[in-house]
Amino acid sequence: MDIIPAAGLDLPPLTRFVVITFVLLFLPRVTERLRIPGVVAFIIAGVLVGPHGLGVMPRHAEAANFIAELGKLLLMFFVGLEIDLQQFKAARRRSLAFGLTTFALPMAAGMAVGFAFGYGAISAILIGSLMASHTLVAYPIIQKAGLVSRPSVTITVGATILTDMLSLLVLAVCLTTHQTGFDIAALALQLGELAALIAIAVVGLGYAGKWLFDRFGNTENGAFTLMLLIVAAMSSIAELMKLEGILGAFLAGLAVNAVVRKSPAKEKLEFLGDAFFIPAFFLVTGFLIDLKVFVATILDNAPLVLAVVLGLLASKWLAAQIVGWRWGFSTIDRGLMGSLTMPQVAATLAAALVGYQAVNEAGVRLIDERMLNTILVLVVVSSVLGPILTERFVRMLPGGKDAAAGPPPRAVPASADGRPS
Repeated sequence: MDIIPAAGLDLPPLTRFVVITFVLLFLPRVTERLRIPGVVAFIIAGVLVGPHGLGVMPRHAEAANFIAELGKLLLMFFVGLEIDLQQFKAARRRSLAFGLTTFALPMAAGMAVGFAFGYGAISAILIGSLMASHTLVAYPIIQKAGLVSRPSVTITVGATILTDMLSLLVLAVCLTTHQTGFDIAALALQLGELAALIAIAVVGLGYAGKWLFDRFGNTENGAFTLMLLIVAAMSSIAELMKLEGILGAFLAGLAVNAVVRKSPAKEKLEFLGDAFFIPAFFLVTGFLIDLKVFVATILDNAPLVLAVVLGLLASKWLAAQIVGWRWGFSTIDRGLMGSLTMPQVAATLAAALVGYQAVNEAGVRLIDERMLNTILVLVVVSSVLGPILTERFVRMLPGGKDAAAGPPPRAVPASADGRPS
């Protein structure tokens, strides 16, 4: 998530830090009073203080990028840690069914939009994959309300990793085909790398996790450092395999789930992530948004923007309704599933930027600037609407209003990537 700096306030680094910390401290209180999901507020704040707004961010944003990247990875790691593995195993068939459905319908919708607006086959397939994944941006709302173990939530979390992996696999195939032509060997290699990453996490780290924590994690400081090491290492391995780091972080959380779930060090890491790193991820997402470009894209390409946004919302919602109805879930639970899978942030932004930067021998981009800006609009709209709907459905549940009140403990935003995606 690289920030393109713009001219702004020439502030000393410590003053910039004061401004950002002030936002992190007081914004949750303001959003609580206004009943605005915290995730939405942090993204808006990022727009205001970012390089395209007041310019509080430094010209060279390596530190901000690193903090945001770590926040994104911790977000996914915590998702893996919070999953009740016994319940997840019991619901794996439903997770698979929902994952395939909530991937296939948006994929078809995106391809249809691509073809309708003159994009070639490979570009249309990539557009479909951008819409098929999702980030669990509103997951903190679920945690705060104590709904992590709710079957509809467990199924949705399980579906998230499937949609992200499939989307990233489609991206890899599209990149290879666009730049060098279709290569079955490259596809086989990508599938092999994905299988290897899962094996390393679930089998290797799963068996080694207990030994590592028994040997090095017998103190809170040791366990804290070891968890950070595991997150960073698994994310790095995923990136070396040309996969998204968030997949490695999520799988790392699953692998050490049983070992550290009740560890005091886990609570300290969560506190640090919730108070600083994860909110920073949402702030930096806001830094990417140039309001002038955002408004111009909506005005100049209104039909394309509407088609992409409405196609995403309708297909994700329909997938939740179909699968939820099939398994006998209530209207509220189907609503939760749909709202959790709407936001397009982490994986979508990363894949869109990669697609835009991919140029073939003829100098043609895989997706053009018009589509890149449209995807940015989609990210903003979906990351705002998804948490708002999630909070609404949480409040409709018995005791949901009380659970949704008060300061948010997870990711500070009262609302996800997240958590995935």
